[in-house]
Amino acid sequence: MQKIILYLFISAITFPLTASDKIRGYIFDGQNEPVIGANIYWEKSNKGVTSDINGYFEIDIPGDHQPLIITYTGYEPQRLHIHDAKDELKVYLKEDTQQLDELVISRRTPGTVSQRSAVAQTQKITLGEIHRAACCNLGESFETNPSVDVAYSDAATGAKQIKLLGLAGTYVQMLTENYPNFRGVASPFGMDYIPGAWMEGIYVSKGTSSVKNGYEALAGQINVEYSKPQTMDKFSLNLFGSDALRMEANADAGIHLNENLTTALFAHYSNDRHPHDRNEDGFLDYPKMRQFNLMNRWNHEAGKYVAQYGFKYIHEKREGGQDLSHHSFDDPYRITLNTDRGEFYTKQAYVFSADELAESVALIVSGSVHDQKSLYDKTVYDVKQKNLYMSLLYEKDFSHMHNLSTGLSLNYDGFDEILRTTPYDREETVSGAYAQYTFNFNDKFIALGGIRADYSSLYGFFVTPRLHLKYNPVEWMHFRASIGKGFRTANILAENNYLLASSREINIADNLHQEEAWNAGVNATLYIPAGDKEITLTGEYYHTRFNQQVVVDVDSDPHAISFYNLDGGRSYSNSAQIEASYPFFTGFTFTAAYRYTRSMSDYRNLLTGDTRFLSKPLMNDYKGLITASYQTPLRKWQFDLTGQFNGGGRMPTPHTGNPLWNERFDPFTIVNGQITKFFRNFSVYLGTENLFDFRQENPIIYAANPRSGDFDATMVWGPVHGRKIYAGLRYNIPRY
Repeated sequence: MQKIILYLFISAITFPLTASDKIRGYIFDGQNEPVIGANIYWEKSNKGVTSDINGYFEIDIPGDHQPLIITYTGYEPQRLHIHDAKDELKVYLKEDTQQLDELVISRRTPGTVSQRSAVAQTQKITLGEIHRAACCNLGESFETNPSVDVAYSDAATGAKQIKLLGLAGTYVQMLTENYPNFRGVASPFGMDYIPGAWMEGIYVSKGTSSVKNGYEALAGQINVEYSKPQTMDKFSLNLFGSDALRMEANADAGIHLNENLTTALFAHYSNDRHPHDRNEDGFLDYPKMRQFNLMNRWNHEAGKYVAQYGFKYIHEKREGGQDLSHHSFDDPYRITLNTDRGEFYTKQAYVFSADELAESVALIVSGSVHDQKSLYDKTVYDVKQKNLYMSLLYEKDFSHMHNLSTGLSLNYDGFDEILRTTPYDREETVSGAYAQYTFNFNDKFIALGGIRADYSSLYGFFVTPRLHLKYNPVEWMHFRASIGKGFRTANILAENNYLLASSREINIADNLHQEEAWNAGVNATLYIPAGDKEITLTGEYYHTRFNQQVVVDVDSDPHAISFYNLDGGRSYSNSAQIEASYPFFTGFTFTAAYRYTRSMSDYRNLLTGDTRFLSKPLMNDYKGLITASYQTPLRKWQFDLTGQFNGGGRMPTPHTGNPLWNERFDPFTIVNGQITKFFRNFSVYLGTENLFDFRQENPIIYAANPRSGDFDATMVWGPVHGRKIYAGLRYNIPRY
């Protein structure tokens, strides 16, 4: 038994290998984008298949040997002789230059793709969608997405917070390459740690998720996939600059050492060191920043064995506070954050069987060390977080109708943390096991049920059940429903250290409980034929209710922030959204969406004992989004325009005798636009963010006296910077 366990732990996460009776593969264009609707057929056969939204296809092997033909409008046909049916194909189409003068592209790859086959509601944000905006990092990748909001948490540190389903980003499970990442101290700044040029795609799942990835994900999951050394360009370069003197450079290279071993190198440098104080309040509008970011990843394939390895290092420096370039202060209020972060991961997989009844075992191991040294004026906050994650997975298809997945997991978090002179060191180890069963009835009805049991060294034993249902009575109509539980450990100072950019007193209750919530949601997606095009219409509703929560209370006392247990109180969030997209004419895409959010919680005054049931502060009541994009024939030019219509919301309760801010903030609109010119191996782009220069005029309360009891830089509800004009260049050397 010990030998078997050891063998499993050196095995790995799998990519399906080709069955002996089918050819499987992917079709890509010259930009590494999946080709949707490519025709694949055997030369002497009148039967064939088309590639799906991921460029994937499967085709039966004929009785006699024939060349495989792949065609797509505007590209040269491919004629392939298949010698080994066990190898998964990756085919890269080349533009048909002989027809460029008369060719009109009749189909454009969508930027955001709904995963039709996914049991849970999932959207893929492709690289094409990411390129529609000034995307320099993950936090800037959601400007054209109606579901995910990313906003500054304060007006001093540059910390950004995701909001999904009316909940803060700490309730969204962040994954990179399907393993948890950016936990704890990395969560306020992790949006800046993934350069946009490195990403292959972003997968956004709402509501409860699979038990495979753990017990967290109370509101949803965001999984980032990096470019793969097997398929990425030989070399690519991305240069970016703005009128605010922000400069960025990204470079990556994919190297094929031999048929079985590939590697990729990624490098990023950003410099945003120019001081800005447009409202002349004496404080920098946003911090001066510099970041170095390096990554190396490897892929090794040897028959049924597949292995991946990756290493990453980040160094970042942020400087905020009072502006010495335009003002003179004898003893300035300064904020500095110096961060060093190292990461590693490995995925090992062995496939016992790769036919229609697949069977595989896999191991994922990842780890990180995050060292942040911070100074908020006179307040020292230093933290080093060490994380280790391990997951052993086994999966087997008993038939097309029945699938079983089971596994073990281990997660360790260690914090060496000090605030001023008080240490807050702690450790938590969580070990667990899960089982997940999938029932698939003719791809019409799918039920996925999972349960996991975990033991925390801090909170003891807990159980996480989850259920997903999918029903599509006809091809163009898909219904989904989900319900499940989630748990989370609140790391108060690590996840909220940006709140130190205020004079509020921080009160942390003793014996904070593990957070626990149920999430339930329904979704309907219709793909309605309209002429030779398709209208995509989506409606959804999600409800999240907390059984236990660590309340962040900025309402009971305008001079304090209190963290305490919900303890039988009420806390929930409702989110309803409708979205429609339609390509009105060739090369044009259009999406319109509206979301209404109602997020409520009990807030208890610890001195008086009074409790008020209030909407959560600094949360928009609604959001509207309109995006339009037009790509000219032959993909020479692209024009993008996005309008965000943000509703008003409630501010934290001001002091009754001396109110320094309003009780509510008003609705506001942000408009972004971009023009891109394409050439054979490179493109240039010019754009503007916040076209009409809307800014929250005074995001810092009492900036004139930052050491007074009224100073607060955390009252941010809108943009802290105005209009930005930017330009950039993307250059690549294709692999094929």
